[in-house]
Amino acid sequence: MARVLAISSQVARGHVGLSAMVPALQRLGHEVWPLPSILLSNHPGHAHVAGLPIAPAALEEMADALDRNGWLSEIDAVVTGYLPSREHVRLAARIVRRLRRGRAVLYLCDPVLGDEPKGLYLDPDAASAIRGELVPLADVITPNRFELGWLRGRPAHSLEDQQEAARALTGGAVLVTSAARRGEMIDNVLLESSGIRRCAVLRRPDVPHGTGDFLAALFLGHRLRGETASTALARAAAGVEQAILASHGRDELALVASQDAWPDAAPLEVQAVDAGG
Repeated sequence: MARVLAISSQVARGHVGLSAMVPALQRLGHEVWPLPSILLSNHPGHAHVAGLPIAPAALEEMADALDRNGWLSEIDAVVTGYLPSREHVRLAARIVRRLRRGRAVLYLCDPVLGDEPKGLYLDPDAASAIRGELVPLADVITPNRFELGWLRGRPAHSLEDQQEAARALTGGAVLVTSAARRGEMIDNVLLESSGIRRCAVLRRPDVPHGTGDFLAALFLGHRLRGETASTALARAAAGVEQAILASHGRDELALVASQDAWPDAAPLEVQAVDAGG
């Protein structure tokens, strides 16, 4: 079991942000300490939404209290997702650096910035701070194709573009979700110094919100179980597929209904490719 500090949004209804990450990591056997960057009634994509950001100063006081109690040193990994302001981003960076004083702590950054075709929906100052302060600290980043291109400053549609962007942004691993469409399939692409691998899943219309958060958490959870990055991708993608199948006809991921299926779903195929393939 690992202990994971998770900083992202939290909703009362549905499974996005922490409400997807926490059950994923817990079901894989890890202890999760969530710090919500914002509290919302539901995903903003619905007709009505209410909530409020949690002040970075309050989150820092919470982290300080955990530290004063002697617990913060127990953390093995950090995952960050939606961070609504530059101040939230800077707080997350301070926490990661603080945890790494004298020891190794795995950090996965899910840069929640925007998507296609909507473009950037995060505050531009916060997005720039993620690029400048969090991405360089990360062992793993999990952008979608739009987010990878935005972080690099140019579109990343081709595998060659994605490989170049990954090399320029970080020395760690980059897992690009919804990286490319191939017929009826869509690829998730893992870019590491050791090579490029892709995992294809069926492209479906009207997939519920939260699959990116869920995939990032499953990938981290399997890595913390000792799996290689390639195997973690294969297992995480399979888990997301099981949750999507169980969610047919619903407007949110059915994580509870599918929790017996997705933790140990049979891994999907992962293929090694080169930048020309």
